[in-house]
Amino acid sequence: MGDKRMKKNSDFVFQQIQEEEQQGHSTRSSLFIEIEKLIGRPIVTFFTSFKYPVTIDDSDADMLEALLQKMDLKNGLALLISSPGGYPLAAERIINICRSYSGTGDYWTIVPSKAKSAATMICFGSSKIIMGKTSELGTVDPQLTIDDGKEYKAFAVCNIVKSYQNLFERAVKEEGNLEPYLQQLAHYDERDIEEYRMAIDLSVEITQRYLATGMLQSIKDILKKVSVFLTPEQTKTHGRPIYADQAVECGLNIEIKDIKDTLWKMVYDLYIRTNNYVSKHAAKCIENANDSFRAGIKIEERE
Repeated sequence: MGDKRMKKNSDFVFQQIQEEEQQGHSTRSSLFIEIEKLIGRPIVTFFTSFKYPVTIDDSDADMLEALLQKMDLKNGLALLISSPGGYPLAAERIINICRSYSGTGDYWTIVPSKAKSAATMICFGSSKIIMGKTSELGTVDPQLTIDDGKEYKAFAVCNIVKSYQNLFERAVKEEGNLEPYLQQLAHYDERDIEEYRMAIDLSVEITQRYLATGMLQSIKDILKKVSVFLTPEQTKTHGRPIYADQAVECGLNIEIKDIKDTLWKMVYDLYIRTNNYVSKHAAKCIENANDSFRAGIKIEERE
């Protein structure tokens, strides 16, 4: 009898250690419960890795919806988000899913560190964004990622369109030798440029639509109000942070938490643990207190 009990306890300890080594869901689940007690809403984490080359896409929306279907959301929900961004249409789907499943018709977003590009769009769809003083949002202009065989390089689509337009206009005004302009214009495909323009317009449209039906519904000139988010003209680069105080100036409903606040300490603890997980064991992670959806990735080694 004693031997069986010892073996059972031993097995349990072994499983617990294994879960801790792999940073399994159970190592984070208690934090969900504690945070939910403080905010009065169920919390869901949505992480895509900053280490691996992954983006917010439709599969994330599907995983999130599968999770929300099993939850009691009569009091709404809070989405704790950490992501470098992804596809605007996927962000739009996620906004619609969160609003549709929420019993209050709205959701909050919590940004413990960085929610950039399409992740910022998801925040725009919420009724309130909870941030710390070091939390970062970013511009929502689309990016073009190019793999040159050695590394991944990101380019602002608006800058590509702008450089093409400037070059084209200079060629039209040129009264002398057109050859240098023609050689440079040959590197552009006009069909691509048109697609880029439509991608820019899509980002602007999504931003305006969901701010107008959410936290900025009483503001008339929304695009002017949030212009810093739409292009890198003010930030100078896509990756430059837009901090909470600047977001407040844009009229967004921002709740700024002190870094010593009890809630923020728990949020940051959950962020560190989950971010570590998507930097070592998975590329994406969507979780609540009871369930976890994870996505791995196969990384090709570069010489």
